Amino acid sequence: MKASHQKILEHVLQDISLTSEEQLEFISVISERKIRKKSWLIQPGEIVSNEYFVVSGCLKAYYLDDKGDEHIIQFAIENWWISDFEAFFTRIPAQLYVEAIEDSELLEIHLDTLEELYRRIPKFERFFRLKTTAAFVSLRQRILSSLQKNSRERYLEFCMAYPQIEQRVANYHIANYLGIKPESLSRIRKELA
Repeated sequence: MKASHQKILEHVLQDISLTSEEQLEFISVISERKIRKKSWLIQPGEIVSNEYFVVSGCLKAYYLDDKGDEHIIQFAIENWWISDFEAFFTRIPAQLYVEAIEDSELLEIHLDTLEELYRRIPKFERFFRLKTTAAFVSLRQRILSSLQKNSRERYLEFCMAYPQIEQRVANYHIANYLGIKPESLSRIRKELA
């Protein structure tokens, strides 16, 4: 079995149990994809038919406003899922860019295949519901944090929650994600040092 397949199975088996046959069926419906640093996986206007599991690498999902300013919505590193989920689930054109920050290896699953997988192996509906619920809770916490906490508190919270990302992405990406200026993040880091 490929290392990438083993990695996603370990990820899935943390939440649900699968027979050997179910594991093989799941592996048979996912495909591998490699993407180079600074390449787009998704661009606005595209129809998004896949969601992606990160085997290795780091990606960001972001929105460009009318002024051309980037607003990072999500990072994704190993064992995380990424897509333009609104476009994926509702079948509307993408609004987000998903771009590789590092060379990345992904596993992808098509929405129609996922729906068939739910029908054939209902345990996967539970697995993806758990992932969607966790993402919803995380997004809500992020919104409340941005409303209730100052920049320093948000940065510390980010470092505690995502230490593996804080070490891998550029400061300006972190500042963007937190909704602060890079100079403010530099000042905060100096104060904390």
